[in-house]
Amino acid sequence: MTESVIRASKVTLRRKHVDVLQNISFDLPAGAVLGLVGRNGAGKSSLLQCLAGLAAPDAGSCELLGCPSLDLSDAVRERLGYVAQTPDLFGWMSVVEHLQTIGRAYPRWDEERCLTLALRQDLPLATRVRDLSGGDQQKLSVVLALAHDPDVLLFDEPVASLDPLSRREFMRAIFSERAEDRERTVIISSHILSDLERVATHIAFIRHGRLQLLDSWDAMLEHYRLAPHGSAAPANAVVWRGQASGMALIDTRRAPDLAGASRPLTLDELFMELNT
Repeated sequence: MTESVIRASKVTLRRKHVDVLQNISFDLPAGAVLGLVGRNGAGKSSLLQCLAGLAAPDAGSCELLGCPSLDLSDAVRERLGYVAQTPDLFGWMSVVEHLQTIGRAYPRWDEERCLTLALRQDLPLATRVRDLSGGDQQKLSVVLALAHDPDVLLFDEPVASLDPLSRREFMRAIFSERAEDRERTVIISSHILSDLERVATHIAFIRHGRLQLLDSWDAMLEHYRLAPHGSAAPANAVVWRGQASGMALIDTRRAPDLAGASRPLTLDELFMELNT
């Protein structure tokens, strides 16, 4: 594994005396694309806020590019793109004014790239931001996050309001036009699991503020299988026991005899099994 670009170390976050994040730890190497999956209220947004330095954990710490998230240097901020679940925009500006204003803060801002991204997303450049639809405001947030060509992207439900064609263009924009020697590391929180299946190298499941499972998507496809609760699987091979289904999620790397127990699971099926 290469050097960690995104790191969470024993992160716990409390709000109103409730642990919304509980002892979460992981390391993400350069070039990884992590799909962050969980039900509403599971803690996905809170985790992304901690990683971006927008929320201070009550215990533990986060780092981006080797820098503490709560004390990001200007150099690291210039390499970061973040999109919140609810766009935080200047409503009185036109779209093009907004793009130009934000662009002045980034040395690597490329106006031609920015306008190309905006036009590909069919953004009306002369329209006031407050008059945009929810989907177009989300598109503008995405363009603002991408236009300075960041090395790290944190996206919180970035495509929730977008139609399928806009989602496809968004995914293309994340991974296109990068120099071969510059890897982009991405975390995307999304409920549209079919989109994550196409782009994610790793998947993390979060439930009730705890990290249930994190592995490469290839490993999940190759090694994760369902078997009845009574199957002869060693305890260390059982990833999760579904109460409603009566099935156990097995990692067959620790139980090779069960490798043929069932077919590979889709991300939707894994989500359902881990949340029932």
